[in-house]
Amino acid sequence: MNTLRLTVLSVTLALMGCAGTAGDTAAEGDLLTGAEEYGTLSSELSSGVALGSTLRTTANLNLRTSASLSAQVRLVIPSGATVTTVNVSQPSGGWYNVKYNGVTGWSYGTYLNLVSQPSTGGGGTPTSSGAAGAVARAQGGVGFSYWWGHGRWVSGGLTSSNKGVCTGSCPNCSHSGGYGADCSGYVAKAWQVPSNNSDVSVDSHPYGTIHFIGSNANWSTVSRANAKKGDAFVYNTNGAGHIFLYESGDAWGSLWAYEARGCSYGIVHNLRTVTSAYKVIRRTGY
Repeated sequence: MNTLRLTVLSVTLALMGCAGTAGDTAAEGDLLTGAEEYGTLSSELSSGVALGSTLRTTANLNLRTSASLSAQVRLVIPSGATVTTVNVSQPSGGWYNVKYNGVTGWSYGTYLNLVSQPSTGGGGTPTSSGAAGAVARAQGGVGFSYWWGHGRWVSGGLTSSNKGVCTGSCPNCSHSGGYGADCSGYVAKAWQVPSNNSDVSVDSHPYGTIHFIGSNANWSTVSRANAKKGDAFVYNTNGAGHIFLYESGDAWGSLWAYEARGCSYGIVHNLRTVTSAYKVIRRTGY
C-alpha cells in the first residue's frame, strides 16, 4: 500500500511539474492556444490599416507561416516590439501579414496595436520617395494575379474578389479580373517609370524586359556586387526574359525579391536565387 501511495504521489508531482512547465512556456510566448490567440480586434485594426503601417505587440506573439492556428510558428515576436504590415492590410479572419526583423509571417490582431500609418497619394499609392517608395508600392501588389501585358493593383486593398486569376501557360494564358501585372508591368509601376506611371490603380505596361535590358534615361546598369534595395534584376535572351525588384540578401546567392513570378504564382515576395544571365539596373534618382 505504501508503495502504491508513493507511486501515485510521484505521478501527481510529475504531472504538476509538466503543467507548470507548459504554463511557463505559454507565458513566454511559445505556442499559444486558440483561446489565447483569438479575441476581439481593437477598433483601430478591425477595419484594416494601410500597407506599411507600424504595429506594436502587446504580448509575446507567434509569427506563423499562414493565417491559421495550425500553421507552423516561425518565431515569437517579443511583447512591445514593432512590426510592419506587408502584402494585405485588411485582416484575414483577424490575422495580419507582417514583417518582424526581416521575417514575414502572420500574427493575430488581438495582440497588435496601431502605432502609425504611411501617408498615401492617388489610388492608395504610397508616397514615400526613392527606393523605399518603390518597395512600398511593390508590397502593395503582392498577392494579386499575374496578368500578361498589364500592370495595376489596389494598394492595401487586396481581396479574394479583386486579386484576379490567371490560368494556362503564359503568354497563351487566360486572365479574369481587372487587376494584376506581369513582371515588366509590375516593376515599371513600382518604379513609376515613366514619371506619369504614378498611380498603381491605373493599368499601364510601358516597357518589356527587352526595354529594361537596354539603355534608358530612367535607369542605368550597376554592378551586381553593388546591388541595393529597390534595384531591379533583369535578363532577356532570345526573346525570353524576366525582371524583379531586389529587396535584400546575397546578390550572387539567395536573395529576397518582389516579382510577378508567373501565371500559377501571381505577384509574390519570395526568397530565390539568380543565374548569371541577370544584370542589375537602378532607377535614376535612387
